[in-house]
Amino acid sequence: MKKRSIKKIYKLKLKPFTRYGKPIPKLIWHPINYNKKNGSGSYILKFKAGGKSIKHKHLALEEFLVLKGSLKDHDNTIFKAGDFVTFKPGSTHFSSSSKGCLLLVFTSGKNKVVK
Repeated sequence: MKKRSIKKIYKLKLKPFTRYGKPIPKLIWHPINYNKKNGSGSYILKFKAGGKSIKHKHLALEEFLVLKGSLKDHDNTIFKAGDFVTFKPGSTHFSSSSKGCLLLVFTSGKNKVVK
């Protein structure tokens, strides 16, 4: 089919995570179907061991599936492989992974960095 795309997610070439502008250390990604202009779409996001996201506010719905490893949210909630997590618009958080993890992320809009 000409209008079908198949991604081998465990074989993708990942690059520095630049969704918020400059790269965030120890976070790498592969946009699958991502619109940079409006922030919607899907992407693979890998936290290398010790990786930490920046604090941000969700301006739109964002969901992710933990494919490998575990992710710890700012309130100490642990998301493990197989967990599907939803952040509703208006939620604010940051996350980290001590041993690393792999996520499949779906977002319907942009996030705002919180200082």
